[in-house]
Amino acid sequence: MKQNITVVILAAGLGTRMKSTRAKVLHEAGGDTLLNQVIRAALHVSPPERIVAVVGHQADEVRRSVNAPGVRFADQPAQMGTGHAVLCARSQAAPENGLLLILNGDGPLLQPSTLAGLVELAGASHLGGALVTTEAADPSGYGRILRDSDGLVAAIVEQKSATPEQLRIREINPGVYCFEASLFWKHIAEIAPNNSANEYYLTDMVEILRRHGHAIAPMLVADETELLGINTRVELAAADRILRARKARRLMLSGVTIEYPETVTIDVDVEIGQDSIVESNVQLRGRTRIGANCRIGAGAILRDCIVADGAAILPYVVADSSSIGARALVGPFSRLRLNAEAGPDTHIGNFVELKKTRLGAGAKANHLAYLGDAVIGPQTNIGAGTITCNYDGRKKHPTKIGENTFVGSNSTLVAPLEIADGAYIAAGSVITQNVEADALAIGRARQVDKPGWARKRRSQP
Repeated sequence: MKQNITVVILAAGLGTRMKSTRAKVLHEAGGDTLLNQVIRAALHVSPPERIVAVVGHQADEVRRSVNAPGVRFADQPAQMGTGHAVLCARSQAAPENGLLLILNGDGPLLQPSTLAGLVELAGASHLGGALVTTEAADPSGYGRILRDSDGLVAAIVEQKSATPEQLRIREINPGVYCFEASLFWKHIAEIAPNNSANEYYLTDMVEILRRHGHAIAPMLVADETELLGINTRVELAAADRILRARKARRLMLSGVTIEYPETVTIDVDVEIGQDSIVESNVQLRGRTRIGANCRIGAGAILRDCIVADGAAILPYVVADSSSIGARALVGPFSRLRLNAEAGPDTHIGNFVELKKTRLGAGAKANHLAYLGDAVIGPQTNIGAGTITCNYDGRKKHPTKIGENTFVGSNSTLVAPLEIADGAYIAAGSVITQNVEADALAIGRARQVDKPGWARKRRSQP
């Protein structure tokens, strides 16, 4: 029978070794905060009935950073150890039945499959719970696992209390537990602050439950990197690399070509469709969505963008919070920002910037243009050097250009402005008034030729 699962995540620590003004769990790896990465893994377990994050240092900022709905929060105003932290979550963790899964907020590498295995093991009827262990190449700083003759956990000995023989043990406690909830809450008051720091250690619960006849089973995880806790920027960088490598592998196995996966940066929430190609040194950030049969060129940076099927993003495009339609061609060296929209079959060429601008289907701006606060109709051509003058020094103004309109090179469009369908703007014009449909607008000084002027100028001493 499926058991209720309550997840408690310990996220109240200071993280002093990070040398940061931010709480440790607010630092990012793989494109999200450490805490959100842990929550993401926890949500794949069963799913849980409730998730409680215990917060303390910068509690308000930590609460605001959580992007999963339904997460509850418990305050730990004073840092009095892991046992005390879980006790602070008690009111939010009710009802006190089923299983209690306890995780660290600075452990972003935990795999959902590991948590599922731990929950299954802890749910065995004869156990009081289970915990994750791993054999570390360097166990320094971790509590050592002592096993009894049956292979169950007899005790967890912290390094400072371990004998020389115990220090040679490589099996460590990374701090991931799953207890039978009613037993845990029944006996939590027996954890005593028996150390100089006056802290309550969660590890004591293992011996307490054994004393009452409830065994704790170990679950050995072969890959110790999965249990890496983040205490320094060096460990943060290592976790980031691992998370991104996992993401790239999943995408490639799903049918995406990543030409040089070790060079790309793909955040955890990015989605890419089948048969798309990602070239080297690409950054795909936030909640970017890329369709099928797309190509993302070398050095492109996309954040929170939507790219429809068949679009091609050429090298060194930078786009933020924008959408690119099916079969569109963007770049190289283009910039899209602040909800720019390029419709299907559009062309946005080199050194073209779009800001809060929508290009209709088939519209083209192939070279050297700035289009801000504009709506541009289908099949319209924007010539090289065109500028929408959208800012008067106080506020922004819109430009509206109809469909099948031609805007000649080096045109200056002074907003607010409307250019109707089928109009033609002569090259080099400064347009300050609305242009009616199918009209030719010319806004430039008339050319004057002075025969022989240059020869006379050169003859002067």
